Amino acid sequence: MQLSTHHPDNIEEIKVLFTKTFSDSEGQSEGILIGTLANDFLTSTDASDFYCFIATENENIIGSIIFSKLTFESEVSAFLLGPVAVHTSYQGKGIGQKLINFGLSTLKENGVELAISYGDPNYYSKVGFRVIDETILKAPLKLTQPEGGLAQSLVSDEIEPIAGNSHCVEAINKPEYW
Repeated sequence: MQLSTHHPDNIEEIKVLFTKTFSDSEGQSEGILIGTLANDFLTSTDASDFYCFIATENENIIGSIIFSKLTFESEVSAFLLGPVAVHTSYQGKGIGQKLINFGLSTLKENGVELAISYGDPNYYSKVGFRVIDETILKAPLKLTQPEGGLAQSLVSDEIEPIAGNSHCVEAINKPEYW
């Protein structure tokens, strides 16, 4: 298995991966929604505002994760992790965790201070994320699952509260993703 950043030639394959993976686990409508989100990140978001990483085996993409920029009123450098997809037949083999760790290392090397996610605390805690709430930082939109807020400092052991509002990139700036 190889881990790398995506290449623009991979956009359609990445979209198909997200669509199929989420359709398999959450139903076709969710698959279409998340496949569209991945496509929007890759086609309409400024390249400096997102990272997309892929896992490949035999030149086929078997996993992908996307981090997108979150801005705050303060000068903290933060990126939001999500969505994450590992092809259904490759799940349970640690590929998602390897991709996330690869992504976090790349973010850290590029001066990012904070990684944030919304999802299953049991899963994301395996790669260093800790549960947070809106007293630590405010989500860009109202969360449907507020107990799913997670963060990881890439510069210290503590997650310092961030005052003020946050803003996400346009691709994910829709209530259905939160």
